[in-house]
Amino acid sequence: MRQDVSHFKCEIVDGIAIVALDRPDRKNPLTFDSYAELRDWFRDLHYSDDVKAVVFAPNGGNFSSGGDVHDIIGPLTKMNMKELLTFTRMTGDLVKAMVNCGKPIVAAVDGVCAGAGAIISMASDLRIATPEAKTAFLFNRVGLAGCDMGACAILPRIIGQGRAAELLYLGRAMKAEEGHAWGYFNRVVPADELMENAMELARRIADGPNFANMMTKTMLAQEWCMSIEQAIEAEAQAQAICMQGQDFHRAYHAFVAKERPVFEGD
Repeated sequence: MRQDVSHFKCEIVDGIAIVALDRPDRKNPLTFDSYAELRDWFRDLHYSDDVKAVVFAPNGGNFSSGGDVHDIIGPLTKMNMKELLTFTRMTGDLVKAMVNCGKPIVAAVDGVCAGAGAIISMASDLRIATPEAKTAFLFNRVGLAGCDMGACAILPRIIGQGRAAELLYLGRAMKAEEGHAWGYFNRVVPADELMENAMELARRIADGPNFANMMTKTMLAQEWCMSIEQAIEAEAQAQAICMQGQDFHRAYHAFVAKERPVFEGD
């Protein structure tokens, strides 16, 4: 997987990709270019075998302040409807690329996590925060609807309809402990332990059966719109596919030998 990106930071360490927005002096806002490059990078990730998991990291004490006021918000006020729809579809494509990339994503949230930055954390599979994290889906505070980049579909599934409605109608910040109590954050840790915890979680995932992890992520996304009957059938097919894999056999033989299985992702 390529690390030579221009509009965000990317490093791959032992099968874990560490990405972060790279404008810490402005709390890491997104631009047209960083949106598009992140979308393309996550799309390509689906076809990459050298990355097993992703950590979306903060930079300079903040996760992301969302769309840049000067580089994005200002130009949007001058666009026609066709141009605006092209933009909103492009930002939604970033979420779709994250959901469909086949790799579990851990969001390590510190400081400001607002607007599209909050969406990126929402679109991740697991979220770890520091006590200083403030997550705000603040679209209505700039005169827009809360239904941005899949928020009305995904956020209620994480924290429930009523809580999601509160955040989307008010645009207020959700504090870290509140997010933890609501199930948005998997854990809250001190700032100096954030990346250690995120990397440890990503490493545990990366050491697991990667093909099966991909299947789990796929089913978590696809079963949103299935009936129980459809979901059970889909999972039967997915599990039967995984049972043909070598990792399933490795796990069995390791268990018989009273050893720890070493998965290879096939």
